[in-house]
Amino acid sequence: MTTLPVRDVRLFVDVVGRGYPLVVMHGGPGADHWTLLPFRQLSDRFTVIFYDHRCNGRSVGVPVSSMTWENLTADAEALRESLGFDTWAVLGHSFGGKVALEYALRYPTSLSHLILLDTGGDSWWEQENAPKLLAERGFSRKKVELARRWFNGATAPWEFFPTLMRLGAAYDPHTNVFAAVRTMFAERHSKMRPQAQIFGFGQLMKGWTVMDRLGEIRAPTLVMAGRDDFVFPPEHQGQLAAGIPDARLEIIERAGHNPQDERTAEVMRAVSDFISTAPGPETRA
Repeated sequence: MTTLPVRDVRLFVDVVGRGYPLVVMHGGPGADHWTLLPFRQLSDRFTVIFYDHRCNGRSVGVPVSSMTWENLTADAEALRESLGFDTWAVLGHSFGGKVALEYALRYPTSLSHLILLDTGGDSWWEQENAPKLLAERGFSRKKVELARRWFNGATAPWEFFPTLMRLGAAYDPHTNVFAAVRTMFAERHSKMRPQAQIFGFGQLMKGWTVMDRLGEIRAPTLVMAGRDDFVFPPEHQGQLAAGIPDARLEIIERAGHNPQDERTAEVMRAVSDFISTAPGPETRA
């Protein structure tokens, strides 16, 4: 693990394994690469690149206002060049999936495969539909209001951890003991950044959409999500897959927003099989 100078920021980067390069873009905003810890299991088949987005985790050097789509994607592109990969496979989870979508549209020749894991192409899904869906699923009015404030950047910094804890059952409705222990381990090492969460939902993602541009994506794409994800439900996953030419759609049963935690083996197998079988250019790494 190290920090690398990339453009105007120092990105926290961890590269493990060997083989074809796979970069994983973590969710949040306000979280870090530790939320994708299960993907280290792929290091026996791929070179897995973890990093923290600017203003997230342990990446430092710039104000939160610099967290724009242009900068987030340019950071990833500069990181690819710095590590010496001609192309790489890109996996984005949740907010990281939005970065991955923007990256695929802005740097189409830099990625060989695109994997979208429990993400969305329009901010309407988390900011308006997610609270509504929680209400329909029988969650209390307080939790519904908590989710509405969370996804609209209306929480105070001190509310960050209490909100995550109170929404835990909504995010991970099928968490087993092993997954819970692993999550606790990851959280002990994580560096959360509440201000990035507030700015991200409150400003960066307000009115954001790429639904009208999905047809421009040319990389082989896998769209995957948990059946019980309340943030980006299967209905939206179908829209994403339908909009991206020849995209594959895979819904993970008995999983919520974080199927990499709840159905780890199934997710790892799906990602590995997709990169191995979908056609993609070679890399010189």
